[in-house]
Amino acid sequence: MARALFRAYAAPLNGLGLTIAIFGLLMLFPLAVSEFLDDGAARAYDLGFVVTFFTGVALFVLTYRQRRALRIHDGFFLVAFTWVLLPVFGALPLMGYLPKLTFVDAYFEATSGLTATGATLLTGIDDLPVSINLWRTFLHWIGGMGVIVLVVAILPLLGIGGRQLFRAEVPTPMKESSLTPRIAETAKGLWTTYILLTLGCCFALLLSGLGGWDALTMAFSITGLGGFSNHDASLAWYDSALVEFVAMIFALASALNFATHYLALSRRSLSPYLRDPEIPFFFTVLVLSVTLLLIYLMQTDASAEFFSTLRHVSFQVVSLSTSLGLVAFDTSQWPMFPQIWLLFLGSFVACSGSAGGGIKMMRAIILYKQALREFLRALHPNAVRPVRLSGQPVGESMLHAVLGFSFMYMVSIVTLTLVLAACDIDLVTAFSAVVACLNNTGPGLAAVGPGSNYQGLGDFPTAVLAFTMILGRLEIFTLLVVFTPAFWRR
Repeated sequence: MARALFRAYAAPLNGLGLTIAIFGLLMLFPLAVSEFLDDGAARAYDLGFVVTFFTGVALFVLTYRQRRALRIHDGFFLVAFTWVLLPVFGALPLMGYLPKLTFVDAYFEATSGLTATGATLLTGIDDLPVSINLWRTFLHWIGGMGVIVLVVAILPLLGIGGRQLFRAEVPTPMKESSLTPRIAETAKGLWTTYILLTLGCCFALLLSGLGGWDALTMAFSITGLGGFSNHDASLAWYDSALVEFVAMIFALASALNFATHYLALSRRSLSPYLRDPEIPFFFTVLVLSVTLLLIYLMQTDASAEFFSTLRHVSFQVVSLSTSLGLVAFDTSQWPMFPQIWLLFLGSFVACSGSAGGGIKMMRAIILYKQALREFLRALHPNAVRPVRLSGQPVGESMLHAVLGFSFMYMVSIVTLTLVLAACDIDLVTAFSAVVACLNNTGPGLAAVGPGSNYQGLGDFPTAVLAFTMILGRLEIFTLLVVFTPAFWRR
């Protein structure tokens, strides 16, 4: 039985082996930094590199003769197991340097890094070596772009993302031309855009006063929309309005569709931004949220100073909406309403094809227009009113896919919240932790709020939340389909 399964999945296993080996090579970057700075973490990377690289090479060699073109079935297998297994290897440097860190905790931390969630259970981050903090945010950077390529290349197999969503975003000939016939060319264009954005963020942080290693570490975190920091106090440690402004600008850029960025760069024109239907909704929601929370907080706190409150509200709205998750102010000091509102924003504001999490703005727009259509149908049963984006009708298959995804998204939140509640975790903590991890936002409420972290939940809840982060990053179906009996029947 085991041999038959191995032969059946030898082709995706070959791809998995190559992916693991490449991931091992990426560890050479923080290893070189550790050797250069002599920060005492080099041996942790030595072990991590050897185990990861040679495991990948061995798997690649064992399955080399069974290589063939991947089918749809193989694609699900490869993507799901890549995201489940890579955190195992990503955790090795953390366990090598922090021997008291359990495997579950290290896996959670590495998963949070790769899924660009930013939920942490580590304390004493200020005292960690530069290379360890760099590795944590470098995982964000790898995972942020990895998801974008995944959306373009894999999710079309499910009918809920990838090329279909790209066509729906701006259904015009211009958008069709943004997806090159070969996915490798598309990935190259996206990676080029991503690297340029990261370099720009790093340079801007240097100009705002950060040191070289701090700037690079935070640039990985910000452009990957991750949320890990090299300080326990997150971005609040710098207490700099300029640093927060730079983080906001590049978080906003990373939360927009990278295909739109690529088109704008390649054509040297701003017209792609004007044609993207998500962008008006994206900025409208942000402006209205800042205005609403500013008015609310000024009314409820008589001692609140306007410009200080505006600074904190603006940053936290952008950070949580884009799923960046960095903290410049402890929002647990605010009343519950703004805290819940921020948690809610992380569910949908980031644009599709971006490094952000949640259901994405495109699906939110489609859901809104579909709900409006049903309302008008109730008033005028015979009216014909198709859902349109940029003047073009959205197909019924896309509408059904978005509705199905939204249903599974809500089912996942309810189910996982109940699982955590069964572990004797209070409801606010359980619910907010699930929402924050499913949306890859990071900080939740109560015990997992911005003034605390995810430490001390217990091994099983920690493992559940690690699963939740992967579930959210793979947009639910790609992971869940592997758990169905039908998937394993040939």
